[in-house]
Amino acid sequence: MEAAAHDTAAPGAVTLDLAVESPEQMRELGRRIAGVLAPGDLVMLTGELGAGKTTLTRGLGEGLGVRGAVTSPTFVIARVHPPLGAGPALVHVDAYRLGGGLDEMEDLDLDVSLPDSVVVVEWGEGKVEELSDDRLHVVIDRAVGDTDDERRTVTLVGIGARWAGLRTDLAAV
Repeated sequence: MEAAAHDTAAPGAVTLDLAVESPEQMRELGRRIAGVLAPGDLVMLTGELGAGKTTLTRGLGEGLGVRGAVTSPTFVIARVHPPLGAGPALVHVDAYRLGGGLDEMEDLDLDVSLPDSVVVVEWGEGKVEELSDDRLHVVIDRAVGDTDDERRTVTLVGIGARWAGLRTDLAAV
């Protein structure tokens, strides 16, 4: 994986671009990101169908040491993976089928889960930002014009005070 860090126009935002060459590298990226996550963190995943959002979340689950296989919660909307040890639970949400914003998300009680868990929301852009001023937004794009179908560009955007001082930790990812 290759990385490049730069600041964005948003105050307190830290952005890191990564080249990911395979599903295994995507999982490894998830494991590495898990190393900087803490209870109360909100992670939003954005990317087209098949981009690797669930693969990244599998790595997050492995890195957090949670119970159960991490699979796409598309049809159940949300799954809770309790920790195997002292770490936080992983709440994995797929908001693809939810059309509304936070109003529709309120039924999931994510605000109740958030303080004690790491909450990961696929397709959460425009739907869950109000849950926290601090969040990690992960944008996964297929490389344009590339013949390698597995190559992705992953952009990590740390938003808010929680992420402002984590340039070194994110760059190590």
